[in-house]
Amino acid sequence: MSNNEIPVHGTVAPGFEAVRTAFEANFATQGDVGASVAITIGGDTVVDLWGGTATFDGPDDDEAGVPGVEGDWQEDTIINVWSTTKTMAALCCLMLADRGELDLYAPIATYWPEFAANGKEAVATRHVLSHTAGLSGWDEPLTMFDLLDHDKLVTLHAAQAPWWEPGTKSGYHAISQGYLLGEIVKRVDGRTLGTFFAEEVAGPLGADFHIGTPPECDARVARVIPPTSPLTAADADPGSIAMRTFGNPALGAEFSWRKDWRRAEIPAAGGHGNARSVALCHTPTACGGTARGVTLLSEEGVARIFDVQYEGPDYNLPLPLKLGMGYGLPGEMMPVPNPRTCFWGGWGGSLAIIDVDAQMSFSYVMNRMGEGTTGDLRGAGLLLAAYGAMMS
Repeated sequence: MSNNEIPVHGTVAPGFEAVRTAFEANFATQGDVGASVAITIGGDTVVDLWGGTATFDGPDDDEAGVPGVEGDWQEDTIINVWSTTKTMAALCCLMLADRGELDLYAPIATYWPEFAANGKEAVATRHVLSHTAGLSGWDEPLTMFDLLDHDKLVTLHAAQAPWWEPGTKSGYHAISQGYLLGEIVKRVDGRTLGTFFAEEVAGPLGADFHIGTPPECDARVARVIPPTSPLTAADADPGSIAMRTFGNPALGAEFSWRKDWRRAEIPAAGGHGNARSVALCHTPTACGGTARGVTLLSEEGVARIFDVQYEGPDYNLPLPLKLGMGYGLPGEMMPVPNPRTCFWGGWGGSLAIIDVDAQMSFSYVMNRMGEGTTGDLRGAGLLLAAYGAMMS
C-alpha cells in the first residue's frame, strides 16, 4: 500500500512535518494498521494525527464480547493502551503525595494495615511505583477472569510474602502494580483510582482517557490486534520470577475485547484512550505541573518523578532499567537527549514520553500489537522525528 492510499488525518504545526512523514512511513513499512500520535510543547498541541483502519475481524463473544469498531480510525477512536495506563496511576499517587495525603516513603501499612502481613511491614508506595516491592505476581493460581476482581487480588497480596527483598531489585509488576496502587489510592482518598483519575485529571483537562471505560464509549473503541503469542517470559524456567509473573495468568490480548475488562478498573493495563488524550494527561507534568489552566502537581511534585529508586537489571524485562517514582528514566532502555525525561509504554507498542526540560508530552497509540514486552520501532521513529523537529 502506498502512503497516498492510507487515510491519515489531523494537524502538524510548521516545522513538525517530519513527524507526519514518519507516521505515514509506519503504515507503509512498519505494518501499522490503525494508530494515532500526538505531541504538545509548552502546553500547545503541535502534532495531532490519526490514520489507518480500526477494523479488526476477530471473533465475537455473544455473551461478553463487544463488537469491534469498523472503518477508518477516527479522531475520537480510543483503544486499550495496556501499560501506558501505569503512567496515569502513578500520576494519581504523585498528586496525593503532593497534597501531603500520601507519603511515598511511609509503609503502605500506614494506610492499609492488612498489608503488613508476612514481612511487608516496611514496604512503601515507592517500592510499588518502582517495581521493587517483590509482588510482581501472585502465589495462588489465577485465571484471566480473576483480573476483573480487584478485591480478591489485593486481599491475596496483603497476605502474601514478597518474592524478593523489597527495594533491592526490580521485577516488572506487569499487572499487579495497578491493583496495589489502586488500593493505596482508595485507602488514602476514599475514591477508587479510576474515579480519582476521572475527577481530578481527565475531567479538568477534558481528556478522553478512562480507567474503567463506560458503556457510552463502546461505539468508539477499536480492538487491539493481538501479537502471535500471549504475554509470557523469555525465561523458560517454570519456577522463575519471570514465569510466575507473566504466566499466572498468561494474559491473551483478546481478553481486552470483553466488556467486563473495559468496565473494570485495571490501572496497570486496562486504560482506554488515544494519543491525544495520553499526551494531554501528561501535558501539565511536562510543563512543571500546570498547563491549560489546570494544575496537577507543584514543581516539587514533578521533581519527585526523578527520585531514582532503582537502576540495574530487572527480573522480568530483558533490559536494564532506571526507575523513578512510577516512570522509567533515561538510560539504555530510553536514550533521550534531556535528563528530566520520563516515560513508559504499553504491551505491543504504545508509548508515552514526558520531557520536562523541553516541556514536551508525546504519545503514540496503535491497534496492531508488536511482539514482546518492550515495544518496537514505530513509536521510536516518531519520537526521533519529534526531537529532530525541535532541534532543527
